[in-house]
Amino acid sequence: MRQRKITNTPVGLTELGFGASVIGNLYRVTPADDARAAVEAAWDAGIRYFDTAPHYGLGLSERRLGAALRGRPRDAYVVSSKVGRLLVPNERPRGVDSEGFVVPDDVRRQWDFSRDGVLRSLEETLERTGLDRIDVVYLHDPDDHWQQAADEAMPALAELRDQGVIGAIGAGMNQSAMLARFLRETAADVVMLAGRYTLLDQSALDDVLPAAQELGKSVVAVGVFNSGLLSRDRPAAGMKYDYQDAPPELVERALAIADVCAAHGTTLPAAAIAFPLTHPAVVNVTLGMRNPEQVARNAELHRLPVPDGLWDDLRAQGLVRSDVPAVSVPEGSPRCR
Repeated sequence: MRQRKITNTPVGLTELGFGASVIGNLYRVTPADDARAAVEAAWDAGIRYFDTAPHYGLGLSERRLGAALRGRPRDAYVVSSKVGRLLVPNERPRGVDSEGFVVPDDVRRQWDFSRDGVLRSLEETLERTGLDRIDVVYLHDPDDHWQQAADEAMPALAELRDQGVIGAIGAGMNQSAMLARFLRETAADVVMLAGRYTLLDQSALDDVLPAAQELGKSVVAVGVFNSGLLSRDRPAAGMKYDYQDAPPELVERALAIADVCAAHGTTLPAAAIAFPLTHPAVVNVTLGMRNPEQVARNAELHRLPVPDGLWDDLRAQGLVRSDVPAVSVPEGSPRCR
């Protein structure tokens, strides 16, 4: 699978990444065998970028991912994790996590973007994963913690990067405006952008994407299905958009985009994966994958040819913004033909 470099760093990411939140029992239990098999299937499909976080399953995702990668050549893959939420003993457990993961709540999350918090979080991530290093480290959802994240956490990560301990640093959020600030005002190399550069939402064109281009920095796109509305060939009422029931007008727009995709011989989910990668600042699309079947489907969607003319037609019909840039894909890429 083709790789793209995080600009001005030694880190290269496969165009498709494995999002490990779901193997941390997001929304429902993922059996341990399925989690391991999903990572193995991703490896067999050529995926070499794996993303996790302490938040995902209160450490379960990190433990499962590390165990599944154990024995693989360490220089052959890239792992990212996140800081900002420490896991501390839970003095008042209720039996199950309250933030969407079906795991015991014997520990709880504690926000901490201090220098000491960052170093402690990284040390604990290394213990849980059993890895010798984490290649990319993001500040995780620092929406309400800009000052400490910018003044303490990012400089701490920059020191580790400059020492060669980490390959690249950045922040991951569901909004684009603050990510642009991280690119412009801190030492961040890359940001993980959730749901803001998709076939249904191109708001990142107003801030983070031009910032990345201007400064020679990079973007990893996640949430490209917008919580599911773009995940099927034909969207239907009742599907989710940004974690809520999709408004009828968005379902109609997704259906219209699906019609244009079909006219070009491709599908809505294949186009949803391909779309962010047409922007010159985007180096990777990462998808949550719970089992080998999901891996196989996503890998096949990534391989499907998506004609350049599709984007022109979507712009012409007003289904994506008129300022969506023309295709800019590295020469020889299998993504767009």
